Amino acid sequence: MPQLNPSPWLAIFLFSWLVFLTVIPPKVLAHTFSNEPTSQSTEAPRTTPWAWPWH
Repeated sequence: MPQLNPSPWLAIFLFSWLVFLTVIPPKVLAHTFSNEPTSQSTEAPRTTPWAWPWH
């Protein structure tokens, strides 16, 4: 069974993870959001109670 021979598969596995860990994190960390959040006021909005017509 060639699947049980770890020599080529271990090297492929380690090399692929090395590529993933060196290429993907800088791309993710460099991502910027197009819509920056703005700070909202701490004052709670004033609400008026509803006037239900049946009571």
